[in-house]
Amino acid sequence: MRSFSQRIFVMLTVDALLINTALYFALMLRFDGEIPAQHLYTMLKLIPIMTIVNLGFLLAFKLYGRVWEYASWGELLSIIKASTCSMLIVIAMIEVFHLADLPRSVYIISWGLIILNIGISRLWWRGIRDFISKPNNYGTKVLIVGAGAAGAALVREIQTNTRLGLDAIAFVDDDPQKIGKMMLGLPIKGNRHDIPKLVAALEVQEIIIAMPSVKGPGIRDIIKICEETSVNLRILPSLYKSNRRSLMSQVRRVKMEDLLGRKPVNIDMAQVCGYIQDKTVLVTGGGGSIGSELCRQIAALRPKLLIILDNCENNLFDIENELIDSGYGNILAVILYDVKHSYNVEDVFQKYHPQVVFHAAAYKHVPMMKRNPEEALWNNVVGSLNTAEMAAKYESEAFILISTDKAVNPTSIMGATKRLAELIIKDFNRSSETRFAAVRFGNVLGSRGSVIPTFEKQIERGGPVTVTHPDMKRYFMTIPEAVGLVIQAGSMADGGEIFVLDMGEPIRIVDLAYDLIRLYGYQPGRDIEVVFMGVRPGEKLSEELFYKKEEITSTSHERIFISNKEVNDHYIGIHKKLTEMIKNAGSEKNAIIDLISNKVPEFQNPNYTFFESKTEKENLIYLKDKLQKKSG
Repeated sequence: MRSFSQRIFVMLTVDALLINTALYFALMLRFDGEIPAQHLYTMLKLIPIMTIVNLGFLLAFKLYGRVWEYASWGELLSIIKASTCSMLIVIAMIEVFHLADLPRSVYIISWGLIILNIGISRLWWRGIRDFISKPNNYGTKVLIVGAGAAGAALVREIQTNTRLGLDAIAFVDDDPQKIGKMMLGLPIKGNRHDIPKLVAALEVQEIIIAMPSVKGPGIRDIIKICEETSVNLRILPSLYKSNRRSLMSQVRRVKMEDLLGRKPVNIDMAQVCGYIQDKTVLVTGGGGSIGSELCRQIAALRPKLLIILDNCENNLFDIENELIDSGYGNILAVILYDVKHSYNVEDVFQKYHPQVVFHAAAYKHVPMMKRNPEEALWNNVVGSLNTAEMAAKYESEAFILISTDKAVNPTSIMGATKRLAELIIKDFNRSSETRFAAVRFGNVLGSRGSVIPTFEKQIERGGPVTVTHPDMKRYFMTIPEAVGLVIQAGSMADGGEIFVLDMGEPIRIVDLAYDLIRLYGYQPGRDIEVVFMGVRPGEKLSEELFYKKEEITSTSHERIFISNKEVNDHYIGIHKKLTEMIKNAGSEKNAIIDLISNKVPEFQNPNYTFFESKTEKENLIYLKDKLQKKSG
């Protein structure tokens, strides 16, 4: 405290000298170095007023509590404001009390000199700090891709925080108007196509992409160019939080979602909060990839109670502890139950009476559900039936089913059971006060057991990376993006809708494999081999988001659509018919498949075996030999 007071005293003393020096030199400039005696005497009379008023405003603008080693334009603007206010007050006092009779130009010149003197004295500290902290430009040499606001903010942080161990040496930018100019003391050397030669010429050791507004194709092109070099590559993601103090803490290695370049989801918070805030919300399958993200986003909307239900102990443990650590422990009820058992589900509804239900509990792996159709039926169909029935019985306000594009013209047991789940909730909506709706979308990046984590494991063990077919395509979106749209769609539900999310363009799986291999720093075919395994049972080369007979209409949200299909008498009362048919089918696999085929006529039920072709068998044998050689 004592050293702080001494520092302020020293700064006040220096500023007093600078203020009066400015007044003296203003007179010198006005009278060409020969100040008349009467004006010199007038100046001496004005010294107390000039000093007190100027120092008073410098204190009022809190210019003595700042760290001047990190001064910027904000501090200089405060000096200008303080000096302007001071001079106006001084002039007003002179005019009112007739304190002096100096030429008006003296006041204007002294005002400018005060700003100059004090500004230089403050910015001098920053110059000293920059000189001391980077005497020899030590640190990892960094090339910043993007000379916009994000790139400038990163460079400022690199320049002011020597502990990062980075030395930003140049920008590249695609705007031809910027190339050849300087920004923050660094040259803008060229555009994206110049990156490889700049890396070599400037001995760059790391590239940071700071172009959060550039989307999928552009980012993919930049990354591909950067991969021609051998230097480390990182990115500031498009969803970075600009209000954080540290942007460098958000810079990370490139991920698949960066290549997708999906637009950030705009959520109407007023609409969403209206049906979740202060409500009791149930999320089934709450420990899964989609379910856990639902829990995160719903918890942030401040429900009265968030009930997380799952049949996996480890998943529940993880999401419960994560939410407790995030400060939401007081609104949680975590339950280890299985939706296949109606008595479990009723126990939850009887105890908590959830007002909003998100039903995310489902089995999703196509080949595994082919081998275990009874589990697909019990979990995806009976689980949905049980949960929907309790929501209707206990008069929940809204019930949102998480569906899938595989429910459209299904070729797999998994897809057919999800289609049945859609039909069940539409049927319940006809006879219930609860608003039942479904949200249908494609694959999400990074979900457990999905293609990206599978590829990553294969790459980490040295390959090969297995792809089913060179023309296999899928829709992809990120988990937070999908969940944000699901919650938004729920706020629009009047009952009976199947909402379809805008998934963008489908992406070839083999292209994902190649991109991911490159992101790991390898070359496909040279370092990591890609093997085509053949289409698995129940898979389609490309998925669909709606039936041909369905009419797609837009909503108030640009990325959410409604699929409208005419009412078919075949589906009316399906939840009651299914209950009896499931009892009769028992656990006999053929009977279960016949039941599903009967209720989902669109289901294409080929008489396939697990291996579809000789080619696939040969590929599996090849893969096994390859792995054995690696382990040997």
